[in-house]
This record gives sequence, C-alpha cells and structure tokens, in this order.
Amino acid sequence: MDMPSHGPRKYPFAELCRSSEGRGWTTLAAELRSHPVSEMPGLVPQDMEVSIAVRGRHDGWVLRTGAGERQKTRPLPGTLWLSPIGIPDSDIEVTKPLQGILHLYLPASRFQVLAEEHDVPVSAAHSIHYLAGVHDDLVRELGLAVLAELERETSTGKMLVETCSLMLAARIAHRYGDSWSVSPVPPTARKLDELRLRRVEDYIVSHLEDDLSVAELAAVANLSVFHFTRLFRAATGLPPHRYVSRQRLERAMTLLATGRMRLSDIALYCRFSSQASFNRAFRAAIGMTPGQYRRLFVASAAETLA
Repeated sequence: MDMPSHGPRKYPFAELCRSSEGRGWTTLAAELRSHPVSEMPGLVPQDMEVSIAVRGRHDGWVLRTGAGERQKTRPLPGTLWLSPIGIPDSDIEVTKPLQGILHLYLPASRFQVLAEEHDVPVSAAHSIHYLAGVHDDLVRELGLAVLAELERETSTGKMLVETCSLMLAARIAHRYGDSWSVSPVPPTARKLDELRLRRVEDYIVSHLEDDLSVAELAAVANLSVFHFTRLFRAATGLPPHRYVSRQRLERAMTLLATGRMRLSDIALYCRFSSQASFNRAFRAAIGMTPGQYRRLFVASAAETLA
C-alpha cells in the first residue's frame, strides 16, 4: 500500500509521531501527527482519508476548502474530518498547534469489497461526503484501536487492521455516502456451523507461525470477509485477530515451558518483529516477561521432582 508519501505531501510542516510504514499493512495506512500553526496547499486524495483529533483542543480552528465549501471546525477531542477520494482538499489552515491528530488512509479497494458484497455501484466509493466536525463514536473507537497497535505492536496487528479497515469502510460508506445500503445478515446465516468453525480453528492451529490474514480464514470458511468476521465472533466470543493472538500466546507458553528454544526465536515464531515487542505483549497478558515465566516454570518443575 503506497501511501506513506501522502502525509508528507499534504502536511509538510507537521511532525510525524507514529507511522504504519514498514508494518506490512496492506488494507490501511496510519499516521499520528502534530500540526503547528500553518497553512497548507492540500492535494487531491487518491485514498479515503479519515482524520481524528485524539487529543484536540478547545481553542483555535481548523479551516479547509473542498467540495465548493469553506469549513471552519473546532478541533475538539474526538472530532473527525472526512476527505473523500478525488475531492481536492485545499487551503488547509491550523490556527493553534495541534497534537495527536490521527490520519487513516483507506484505499478504494476496501469500498469495492463492500460494493461487490452488497450489490451497490463500485463508483459509490467516490460518493462519500466531504465533512468536518463529525463526531462518531464507532469511527473514533476503530481509530483508537489502530493507534494502540501503532504504539504497541501485537502478533496479530495486521489482522486487527484488516478488520478495522473493513469496518471503517462500511461505517463511512453507510453513514456518510450516497447509494450505500448495507443490509443485515439473514437470520439463517447468522451462525457459523460447527464444521466450518472446526475447519477454521484447525487451520489456525496448524498455521500459527504463518502470516495469517482474516481474508485467508474467511476463504477457509468459504465466506466473505465481512460476514466471516461477524459470524466468527458470534461463534467464539472473540474477533479473529484476538482468537489467533490467544492461540499464539498459548503456543508461546508451551514453547517456553517445555523447550529450549531461544526467546528471540519464539518471538519470531509468534509473528513478532522483535523480542522486545514479544516481551511487552507477553507481560501485558501474563503479568511477567517470557524469561521470568520460563524460570518460574523450571523452578516449579524442579520442586515437583524433588
């Protein structure tokens, strides 16, 4: 997903605090920026941009021009700006310094997935309204989930982002676009039958060391990504990325307790980019580092034998 150049071109004076560049995300790109008092020329976006004031402030303004109108918005915490594909976002002005603005970039392909599934025109991806000052709790929560992954990597970050990107596209298209109508799942299709569920669970267990994706699991279940995500959560109580994360954690605990595999190798096996990321995630889940867990298990085993 070649979007890292979008932010620097559109926001040349803003400080880049966090970025998804190098994470291998293919369905969404993200940047956390701090904006000084500045005026920017803007550009014509090739991807849907959602900007979220994570911190925001109660004074100052964000002014911008697009779709034939001039918008003036207080950047309060949680405020959203939508910059649709193909609509020039120009004459952007920030009158007071802003810290913690999250910029999410969705490619047209995420809207195409929805269009094909719900039988609406693919061109509807270009029908999202140019809006400012929006407050949408769901969009904000999805953005915060992506931001949390930016700040602290997990072993299933790509799966989380894959799910969030589709949910973002569905929410934005349904609420802020024309010609979109996402119909509910028919009652007969609201359950993931036991055979498909078992097939997916077995596939996950046998491919924990692989770079799994939600699309891949949906294909195993012979369902669309959109429906699989909801049906899997209904069947297991967990979204796909959290289910896979739990399975990898359990595998890591087994490897730590019963083998001599190096911690760095276990980290890579569990799809962490570094041992440091693995240590942070393991400690957050278990309450101790992998090394402490291994030493505790070895000590307990020795006491049992004695």
